[in-house]
Amino acid sequence: MPLVSTGELVSAAQAEGRGIAAFNVITLEHAEAIATGAERAGAPAILQISENAVKFHGGRLSAIAAAAAAVARTSSAPLALHLDHVESVELLHQAHDEGFGSVMFDASKLSYGENVRATAEAVAWGHERGIWIEAELGKVGGKEGEAPLDAHAPGVRTDPAEAAAYVAATGVDALAVAVGSSHAMTERTAALDHALIGWLRDAVPVPLVLHGSSGVPDDEIRQAVATSGMVKINVGTALNTAFTGAVRAHLAENTTGVDPRKYIAPGREAMAATVAGFLALMIDSVSG
Repeated sequence: MPLVSTGELVSAAQAEGRGIAAFNVITLEHAEAIATGAERAGAPAILQISENAVKFHGGRLSAIAAAAAAVARTSSAPLALHLDHVESVELLHQAHDEGFGSVMFDASKLSYGENVRATAEAVAWGHERGIWIEAELGKVGGKEGEAPLDAHAPGVRTDPAEAAAYVAATGVDALAVAVGSSHAMTERTAALDHALIGWLRDAVPVPLVLHGSSGVPDDEIRQAVATSGMVKINVGTALNTAFTGAVRAHLAENTTGVDPRKYIAPGREAMAATVAGFLALMIDSVSG
């Protein structure tokens, strides 16, 4: 089916009191696995390509964007295409021509004032072209190349009053907040601050986004969505963990094989199963 906009999927999820999961795409197999998992779960999903993934592809967005979009368009599931954690204005400006309906513009490393200025400019550019813009306030941490960050350290979490002022000043369509999760976690041990999520939900008029959801247990995600107000749930590392585990298992049992299709296939299937599991959790999290 045709690509659906991220804004449409997020708005529908928020109206229905459920979450919408967004999964990181690094390779064609990631995109195929996300589409397969969404079809199995009978649920919508967001395919997102990060700036780090673009760097992995030699700094060229076109090929991986075209591949992900082609997979989404041939899927029976409602799927959106999102450009994630974009710090480069040059990359931001490629989003429209490459078919992205949304961008997460990440100025969170800047001072508050510079973050507001840069994000407001990104929002103005995006809205002129019908692009939905997400931003981040607070320090989620854990991204490649960043120093380790304690998600519970003072000053890390997003302040509700500051978040309200930030959304008003920038005009963003969604806000990623720091509430206890961290990027790149391979164990699901994160404890979310549900009271803070509720305060943020009440403070800002836009949907909240949870980054680093791979490290958050099912019950924590379910509570964050159903009772606290989290809407967009970002998942990346969990797919890579599933893929790598399946590939390692296959190669350990087949030490002489050389055909990459033989080990990529179980890796892709493991990612699809992981996607379906997270999407079932989104459905299960509907607040009643």
